[in-house]
Amino acid sequence: MTPFPNLICDSLLISETVTLLRSFGGRASAVSIVDFVMKIRKPDRQLARMLVSDLISTDPRLSLDGDTVVLRDSAYEGRELRETEFVVFDLETTGAKAPPCRVTEIGAWRVKNGKVLDEFHTLVNPETPIPPFISSLTGISDEMVRYAPVFAEIAEDFLGFIGDSVLVAHNSGFDMRFLNHEISRVYGKYRLANPCLCTVQLSRKLLPDILNHKLKTVAQHYEIDLVDHHRASADAFATAHIFVNLLNRLNEDGVNDLAAIRGLGSRKHRYVR
Repeated sequence: MTPFPNLICDSLLISETVTLLRSFGGRASAVSIVDFVMKIRKPDRQLARMLVSDLISTDPRLSLDGDTVVLRDSAYEGRELRETEFVVFDLETTGAKAPPCRVTEIGAWRVKNGKVLDEFHTLVNPETPIPPFISSLTGISDEMVRYAPVFAEIAEDFLGFIGDSVLVAHNSGFDMRFLNHEISRVYGKYRLANPCLCTVQLSRKLLPDILNHKLKTVAQHYEIDLVDHHRASADAFATAHIFVNLLNRLNEDGVNDLAAIRGLGSRKHRYVR
């Protein structure tokens, strides 16, 4: 069983199984999975079922229907934006790369029906010294996090706060890498299943004429106060209000579900913070 319903296994076997199932239209026999993925040629049907049953128990996307493995369709892409719950989050860290760097603060706000609602916030003991440059940037010192919980102590609460929401972050690649790294330290080969939208990418697509797409610049464009910049809760709060404005723009443009957001374009850009 998965340790949490919004976590999926990050193992190579699972990844190859999902890829195979997608190429087969979402369904394949247990024998085929064992043959193609596990490289056990012409396995006995009962053995194949036993091996696959054990394999898919680590991933909520996969189920076994008799002797057939089924990839459950993503429930996210077709969600209408007005009915979707989002969690906008920001992390402060000890540096730019995970690993070896660690999370020092988590800030998150729930967005639903165009409103910024509940907050999740905590300092996190990174179990490693915070470099002076980072302390000067964020204002978070070793002394501040000395008695803060380590990530393992707040992981369950934060995963519960996220639930099955769609995640949002300003430069989502950075934050998701750190979050999944911390999750893997607690739960092994697991990562978040939740999709994540990036307000850097969205603002580039929807606000191409502003000076740049740093958080402070986009906040100024929407006349959103950004206080305590580089503190997780404040940055997440500003990002949440930016996201509400972007959602309104998407609605005006007739973009009504997550699949349509994906279709806005996939051109890669250099991330900014």
